[in-house]
Amino acid sequence: MSEASNQRPPLTGRERQFSDDELIVTKTDKGGRITYANRTFLRVAHMTEAEALGTPHNCIRHPDMPRVVFKLLWDQIGAGKEIFAYVLNRARNGDHYWVFAHVTPSRDMGGNIIGYHSNRRTADRRIVSEIITPVYKALLDEEAKHSRIREGMAASEALLGKVLRERGQSYDQFIFSL
Repeated sequence: MSEASNQRPPLTGRERQFSDDELIVTKTDKGGRITYANRTFLRVAHMTEAEALGTPHNCIRHPDMPRVVFKLLWDQIGAGKEIFAYVLNRARNGDHYWVFAHVTPSRDMGGNIIGYHSNRRTADRRIVSEIITPVYKALLDEEAKHSRIREGMAASEALLGKVLRERGQSYDQFIFSL
């Protein structure tokens, strides 16, 4: 992506949609750079294939997503595990869209992780508004209390751990109970 195309327009407040029978699919290398993007991703993220390929996947990171969710994601997939998560993404034009993501490591013939594969479905609006948004807001608020990113993430991770302990659930159990 060129320097000029790297500029992000302001958030629009408009939500982009895709249908329940569509999947957003991307693949990345180990460093998180997009190596494949399906047409649905390109349409919803408001990108061309040329803009997407080779670009860090976090180009669609929305500022209202807690950093700790991505830390959890990278911890899981880096350890060779899959993860499911609700994610708020930012389209290239400043619109946003919610997804229910399933991210897995991709492996070579020797079993070594060579990249990551992500399938995203539409997110259940009720779950997003009633459960995920309040939890993510609390995590973001905790992150914002700290001037250093690492301290904010650590505090947010501790808060998420507390929420899960109070529910008597692991992260996976929480996500699948929704």
